[in-house]
Amino acid sequence: MKRALDLILVALALPVWGPLFLVTWIVVRICMGAPVFFRQERAGFRGKAFNILKFRTMKDLRDEDGRLLPDAVRLTRCGRTLRSLSLDELPGLLNVLRGDMSLVGPRPLPTAYVPRYSPEQALRLTCMPGITGWAQVNGRNQLNWEDRFRHDVWYVRNRSLALDLKILWMTVAAVIRREGISGQDSVTMTEFMGSPPGPDPIPGSAPGRPGCPDPSHKSE
Repeated sequence: MKRALDLILVALALPVWGPLFLVTWIVVRICMGAPVFFRQERAGFRGKAFNILKFRTMKDLRDEDGRLLPDAVRLTRCGRTLRSLSLDELPGLLNVLRGDMSLVGPRPLPTAYVPRYSPEQALRLTCMPGITGWAQVNGRNQLNWEDRFRHDVWYVRNRSLALDLKILWMTVAAVIRREGISGQDSVTMTEFMGSPPGPDPIPGSAPGRPGCPDPSHKSE
């Protein structure tokens, strides 16, 4: 049912997102050259890896040791505009058409994060990831990781067709208001290193396993 609804809504909205997709592709190609798409391996349903697609908003700038420079340095003026309008997320519709994602669900995170989840946080992997979700309409990148996971788990436990339609409607409003584009202290979300030791912020869950920073971690 949900898969069918995704395909129907994407098809009905094609006259709107199709031209926007084409124009954005051209803008990114002119402003930043190739490649136009940002690809990154993310954890999908039941942790299955897939490559998420987004329009590129940052340059691949590195220091003399080959490490990526901070996101704020790599983010271009064109990319900042695309992010403020959420146009960088349009290629995610191709992931929906391919069956990697749904329109609504917990946002897919890098596969490197999966071993760092607590059992409660891992519940987000029991449903299809989405382009938008309960966390995105309740703060988006302004949320800290614990709050974001709390919203994701709440969605998993309360998901329904009515809730999905509500989230889609709230997403449109959030995009128009340009809310939650950047993280609390950075232009993107910081890397998730696992829940802190001690009582887990999500009631009834065990603490996540702290991880080591991923030197190849890239944000978009």
